Amino acid sequence: MSRLSHLDSQGQAHMVDVGDKAETARIAVAEGCVVMQGATLAIVRDGDARKGDVLGTARLAGIMAAKRAHELIPLCHPLLLTKIAVELAIDEALPGVRVRAEVRLTGKTGVEMEALTAVSVACLTVYDMVKAVDRGMRIEAIQLVHKSGGKSGAYDVAGAP
Repeated sequence: MSRLSHLDSQGQAHMVDVGDKAETARIAVAEGCVVMQGATLAIVRDGDARKGDVLGTARLAGIMAAKRAHELIPLCHPLLLTKIAVELAIDEALPGVRVRAEVRLTGKTGVEMEALTAVSVACLTVYDMVKAVDRGMRIEAIQLVHKSGGKSGAYDVAGAP
């Protein structure tokens, strides 16, 4: 494994200088899910949550979170994102909600943290919206499933669509 880029020669954290890097089209896709009781999923699916539209609110929260990743993660660069798409899907087999985020830009650094932040906050929002009826929900499997662009090239997790 190569040296970690966020550590200087003394092992102290610092923000990476991306000034000399080439601008390339960069894409990151992340996924995760919220596992819940079947009855809770019915509330989400049927639009009966007391706090309102669970999936719509979580979608907006994920989009907003991607734009603010640099405010939450100390060494993350502020980026001019060109696309943020957050999709939430009911999955009766879990039972629960699957979340997928795709983030794009043309720039000097990747957008993996923005995609992962979008998924994380969307999942947290689903939890918040229905926690009154199901405190045992689990947020699971948040992971990067695809990235492309930059010097390191493409990455795809095995088995990802």
